[in-house]
Formats: sequence, structure tokens, C-alpha cells
Amino acid sequence: MILAATVAVVVAGTALALASSAIAWRRSSRQLVSRLLESARPQQGGSGEEHAVVPDDLPAPVGRYFAFAMPARTMRIHTAHIRWTGEFQMRPGAGWSSFEAEQDFTAMPPGFVWDARIHMMPLVPVHVRDSYMAGQGTMLGRVGGLVTVVNQGGTPEMAASALARWLGEAVWFPTALLPRATRDEGVRWEAIDDTTARATIRDGASEASADFHFAPTGEITGMTALRYRDVNGASVLTPFEGRYRDYTRRNAIMTPMFAEVAWLLPEGRFAYWRGHPAEVLYDGERY
Repeated sequence: MILAATVAVVVAGTALALASSAIAWRRSSRQLVSRLLESARPQQGGSGEEHAVVPDDLPAPVGRYFAFAMPARTMRIHTAHIRWTGEFQMRPGAGWSSFEAEQDFTAMPPGFVWDARIHMMPLVPVHVRDSYMAGQGTMLGRVGGLVTVVNQGGTPEMAASALARWLGEAVWFPTALLPRATRDEGVRWEAIDDTTARATIRDGASEASADFHFAPTGEITGMTALRYRDVNGASVLTPFEGRYRDYTRRNAIMTPMFAEVAWLLPEGRFAYWRGHPAEVLYDGERY
């Protein structure tokens, strides 16, 4: 009876600790998202409304993409919120674990906060939060929100890798891929061939480029880039790719309903993330 009572107390204490840590994690995520969204607010006195003008001098496949993805007279998207479901794999051959995530983006300045619960073990999720804000990339992971397993950030390599991720995920708020009026802001496009174009984004001291691959019908089918990957504590520049498919129209915008990302390692392609956007919302809208 004493043993049973002791076990019950330990289990109850653990459950309480997990619940408290989950509340604290959500609170810190909300604070981070609030800071992110604050950075995207229009200047005082401005309406924040701006038409997404497609320049005439874009590379041919990029022009086809915008004609496919957006109706005429589309307004620029300033912020996006995506609710994700999908699967994550820690290392090649480890097997897939399900996850749910909430992600918030800003278009200008570029930024995001990705907050996920990955179910790698029964009852105790792994909380992971990736972010890119104010030119800094960070990654924090905790088992049950309690035990820290990864805490990285503050390096130029992390910033460049996170900015490249933002570039690849901008397909879910595609007006962010349009050039801006000044050359120092927004995405710059460079023609490669009739089905490929290179996009480059600069944010302060950080810069990232990716090659986007287009179908003849206009949609983006994939992107390839060099991103930094952590290998035993060292940042190693590694080929990376994203694949997109199953486009559908949401909020008048064509976006993919499925994506998969992978590292292209010397020993072979390692797919580690695949997901579906269960909900895509723009500029604070709620359904």
C-alpha cells in the first residue's frame, strides 16, 4: 500500500510538472509571436494596405507562377498563420513521429515562429520552437517542456539557415516572394532557365538564396538550397530541398496542401519533415 501510494504521488507530481511546463511553454511562445507580429505592423498613420504589383521584368517561370498563384489586384500579405499536421524523423531510418504545430510569419521584415509538439514517446511530447526574428535564428527543444535537449542560436550560420527556410515556406504567403520597390528589400529573382529561377533575400547582415523549380502550368514544385546543418556541434553547409504538391485555392491564393523537406546527404536523400497545412490565415483573420 505504501509503494502504491508513493507511485501515485510520483505520477501525480510528474503530471502536474508536465502540465505546468506546457503552460509556461505556450506563454513564452505567445510572447515571442507577439514580438514577431509587432515588427510587421504598418507605420503609424498608414493603413497597411498595399497592392501586390507583379513587375514585367521577372524571369518567365516566376511570372507564370504569380499568374497561377494570385488573382489580379491581390493585396500584399503582411502576416500569415499556419496550423500544421504531419510527421518528423530525427535521423535516417529512425521512423516517423507525428506532430502538430502552429507557425506565424511576417513578410517584411522576414520572420517566423514555429511551435511544435512532436510525439516521439508515449504521453510525453517533445516541444520544439524554431524562430527567425530581427536577423537571429534560434532553436529550442525540450522533452515534455521540461528537459532541454537542444538550445541553439545567435550565430550567422543559424540566421542564414533560418532565413533560407523562410524563403522556402513563403509559398504559403506568396506575395512575400514579390520584389519590393527598393533593391535593398524583398526578394530578388535571377533567371536560370525556363523552369528554374533563383530567389535571394537579404535581411540585415543575413542573406539566403534558393533555386525554385516550376511546372509548365506555373506552380512551384520544389526548391533547392544550401543550408547549415548541425553535425556534432559544427555547422556544415549541406544541400537541402523542399517539394510541394496538391495546390488548392485558399483565400483566393493558390498554395500547396503537402510538402516534404530533406537533406541531400552524400549517402543519400534524408527526408525528415512532411506536413499538411490544416489552416492558413492572413493578416490576423480568424474563422
